[in-house]
Amino acid sequence: SRLGILIVRHLKRLERVILGYLEVSDGPEEEARLGILETLQCTIEHAWPRMPCRLPVLLKALLRLLWDVHTERGPTPEPVRAALLQRATQCLILLDHCCQGQVKVLLEGVQSSCEEGRVRECLRKVQEST
Repeated sequence: SRLGILIVRHLKRLERVILGYLEVSDGPEEEARLGILETLQCTIEHAWPRMPCRLPVLLKALLRLLWDVHTERGPTPEPVRAALLQRATQCLILLDHCCQGQVKVLLEGVQSSCEEGRVRECLRKVQEST
């Protein structure tokens, strides 16, 4: 958040770092994933005009994270899983706001075909956000 709009200068490189961290679990406390979700949230907030062109890649990564967190059967405590799901959902909501509702449109098909309760709940929160 210190960089503010200047983050745009580093967006391409930062996007690769964010995607890499979202893909890999880093142990039971998931500190890196939680931190990178916070970074993504700040990035979306400050560089919102540049998000529509990055929507497909970010949406795919966030949905994959939701699914991975839900299906992983590792030693990650429940509060950490809940925090990951909450932060990923918040990023999806922010992404939807700066992309004029495109996320909601794209998620309609996903939500109707998803049978997993926790993932559906996250998607419902995105759909109901204003």
